[in-house]
Amino acid sequence: MKPNIRHGIFLAVLAAGLYSLSSPFSKLLLDYLPSTLMAGFLYAGAGIGMLIIALIRKLSNRPETEERLTKCEHPYIVAMILLDIAAPIFLLLGLTMTSAANASLLNNFEIVATALIALIIFKEAISPRLWLGILFVTVSCLLLSLEDLSSLQFNSGSLFVLLACLCWGIENNCTRKLSAKDPLQIVMIKGLFCGAGSIIIGLVCGQRILHPWAVPVVLLLGFVAYGLSIFFYVYAQRILGAARTSAYYAVAPFIGVMLSLLIFREIPGMLFIAALILMIIGAWLSSQDKPLKEVFRRNKKGV
Repeated sequence: MKPNIRHGIFLAVLAAGLYSLSSPFSKLLLDYLPSTLMAGFLYAGAGIGMLIIALIRKLSNRPETEERLTKCEHPYIVAMILLDIAAPIFLLLGLTMTSAANASLLNNFEIVATALIALIIFKEAISPRLWLGILFVTVSCLLLSLEDLSSLQFNSGSLFVLLACLCWGIENNCTRKLSAKDPLQIVMIKGLFCGAGSIIIGLVCGQRILHPWAVPVVLLLGFVAYGLSIFFYVYAQRILGAARTSAYYAVAPFIGVMLSLLIFREIPGMLFIAALILMIIGAWLSSQDKPLKEVFRRNKKGV
């Protein structure tokens, strides 16, 4: 494996580890801050954190090595902002209706959404191994979405989480189109505009801040779980592409599940355990994927 590929995998897994803090700690904080306002402050924390880093970088007089965003990228920027306003709101609504462990594991549906959109819209090659991984993840998500296997009732909280993953799957591909540009600028724009949009929506809907101390805590969580995570994710996409980065990012839900089970002392049922096993298989298959171009190149060489 080439060093730059190893570096891309490390960045994707690091991004996943940071993002995994989001679901369990957000569920804890939902008792003190309404969902839409929390979504706004999470992104605002990412944007403010990146803005501070950008100012430090400017004051240190370090030479600019990254390309700046241009007018050509404006459609992708607008789509990225709108989708990133919607996704956390759906996720936090889902968290109010389902367990943090369930929501964490369901986040792996983002692999499916990202890969399918990368294939259908952006014509990014997907190998048979990744297709198989996608199948396992999809079946696992269907199991997690069932409230009761005997009556086949769907958990509305799970459906909101899946809707969030769909938004993020589209957004991942939009971000992929921007990945050659300065990641710091991308995350700063994403955080500040998405944060402001969600906060305005929350206030218009009548949500209010009843526990002011929760705001700086959520901002800090947003900087770590969203800001730094997206920052490293964009760098990983630059090396690996959208579908493959999303596959390695699949470790995030498993870390989130472990944290959720520890924090909330939830005892998983048989349906959850079955879904977890399928999800592990799917995530492993996805992470072992090699781009089709590399497979074809090796076949030509007789490897």
